[in-house]
Amino acid sequence: MPFEDELGDALHRTCEGIRPADRPALVEGGLRRGRRGLAVRRAAVAGGALALAAVGLAGTYATGVLGERDTGGGKGSVASAGEAPGLTVEKTDGVISAEEMIAALKALLPEGDVVQEGGRGSSKGPGSMPYAAVVFDDGKGEARISLSLNTVDPKGGADYVTCPSTALVDHDSCTAGTLADGSRYMLLKGFVYGRDEGAKQWRATVITPQGVLVDASEYDSPAEKGGEITRPAPPLTAEQMKALVTDASWQPLMKDYRAEAGAARPEATRPGEPSGQDVTKTLTELLPKGLEVTDEGGDAGYGFVVVDDGRGRSFVQINVQPGMGDLSSHFAGATPLPDGTRVLESKEADPDRKGGEGTVGWTVDTLRPDGFRVVITAFNAPGQGQDAGRELPALTMEQLRAIALHEKWLPRG
Repeated sequence: MPFEDELGDALHRTCEGIRPADRPALVEGGLRRGRRGLAVRRAAVAGGALALAAVGLAGTYATGVLGERDTGGGKGSVASAGEAPGLTVEKTDGVISAEEMIAALKALLPEGDVVQEGGRGSSKGPGSMPYAAVVFDDGKGEARISLSLNTVDPKGGADYVTCPSTALVDHDSCTAGTLADGSRYMLLKGFVYGRDEGAKQWRATVITPQGVLVDASEYDSPAEKGGEITRPAPPLTAEQMKALVTDASWQPLMKDYRAEAGAARPEATRPGEPSGQDVTKTLTELLPKGLEVTDEGGDAGYGFVVVDDGRGRSFVQINVQPGMGDLSSHFAGATPLPDGTRVLESKEADPDRKGGEGTVGWTVDTLRPDGFRVVITAFNAPGQGQDAGRELPALTMEQLRAIALHEKWLPRG
């Protein structure tokens, strides 16, 4: 298997099961890039699929800012319920214990039984992110409920509390706003995998003016992944989820945690990386005539649009990435243009590896001699992970190539 295929497949497998609790560095960098697609984005390189900007808020939207992890060695296991993996109580050396997190969560739950519990406290080392999780039964079926604390840049963090486009994340509903104390809040009713697969996931997230993020998730199953669906919907109502993450009982723990963890560093972007607004604006300007833009969005170095030519909607996404010269070997088989730019083109089924029925993606990947990369993909579906809504993407390969190679992408000055 070619290296690029191995890399793409390995990253895909990693991202399918990754939990940010296991990889604290993702919170600092990768998680905020969920607007880039919330999944492994793949572009064909040298006959295989190369993962780009591997993990975004896939962990945030799909599994919460922190997922639960099942580990052994020095941790007290609690008997598992049904098909749910056993939760653990992890001992840490920080100011907040796992027992405090679990007790605080249990105290805020409505009437019912906690049949399983687990959690982790804070730590004096890096990656200190306490959480608690329980399997809760209100008489209508067992359900997993989890809550975590984290710190974010008080002036940033918008991705955590901004409703995602349905082109990126399929969901039933989403509400967001600012609370009376200045906290920013979001409630998302979505799915772990997809509408027709796996558990429902309802997530409530709040960011305080001090930069503490409280994130809670509930499911219609005792397990986040792989568990039996036990009820028609998660147990807590939208009002109860909001009350859970905004309850005053979290204030002492939040204060202690923030003092220990310190304020999160401001979000950084790669030098020369354009803003999401600029990427989306330029992409829209370069679209062929006759296309109606029905949705759009972006993040640093990334933009997307959903276009309709009268024959169905088509999702188009683009990455604009300076400093990618280390990928030059993957373009070795491409004949360079007169200015030295190398171009690869591909047509691939299920391009985002999210299982949309009948989906195809057409990709043009370009790398200039200075390492400046532009890669664009058009789908024959209205969004990532969605079924095909038309036979072919709305843009031709020639049109995608013209957009990717356009001089408007080049850094100014």
